[in-house]
Formats: sequence, C-alpha cells, structure tokens
Amino acid sequence: MSKKQSQEEWKSQLTREEYHILREKGTEMPHTGEYNLHFEKGTYMCKGCGSALFQSDSKFDAHCGWPSFDKAIEESIRYEKDTSSGMIRVEIICNQCDGHLGHVFEDGPTNTGLRYCVNSASIQFE
Repeated sequence: MSKKQSQEEWKSQLTREEYHILREKGTEMPHTGEYNLHFEKGTYMCKGCGSALFQSDSKFDAHCGWPSFDKAIEESIRYEKDTSSGMIRVEIICNQCDGHLGHVFEDGPTNTGLRYCVNSASIQFE
C-alpha cells in the first residue's frame, strides 16, 4: 500500500477502528488490544502498509494496557511532538505510510529507557 492513498482508499482497506487510529490519530481503550499480552516470536508490521516496525525481542509487558516495545526497527518510525489532550508527548508514525501508531515515552525499564506504547489496531504480527 502506498502512502499516497486517498482517505477513501484507506477507508476501504481498513476497519473503522484501524482507520480511526492510523489515519485520525485515535487511541484504543487500554487492555483491549489483540497484541497487549502477545509474546510470540516474530515481527510486528504496520497494519496500513505492512512495513516492519518492531521485533518481538523488543516487546515487554509494561502493565499500561497497550503493546510496549523498547526499540523500533531502524528507520521504520518517524517522531513528532504531540501537544494534543493537554499533554506534551512524542507521537510515533510509520515512516512508510504516515500511519499513527501511538507514542514513545522515556520511562522504559530496559537499557534503552524507552517505552513505545502502540495501539494493537495499528499493527499486525507475522
């Protein structure tokens, strides 16, 4: 899938929830996502375009209600300041299709110190 798709094309390829999260910067409810407590070996890909984003060895249970990773695959994600919802956060965006994935925080428990907090609806597992 190309990042140059129209909103109508995105709507025809994604579920309502996936579209809301990836294209409208939505957030799924905590503890409801398919990959929150998923710990199989493999790769997490962007649901919008299929780009590889995270390896399973970087996933951990942060007890926050969303899938959490301590590092992304190099050059797979773009970072933008997000001041919505009365907070200052760093949004994580798929570098290939501009899909909203979630946010990254500097409170991770591993040696990277990072916690990529990702919406399950924005990713797929292979």
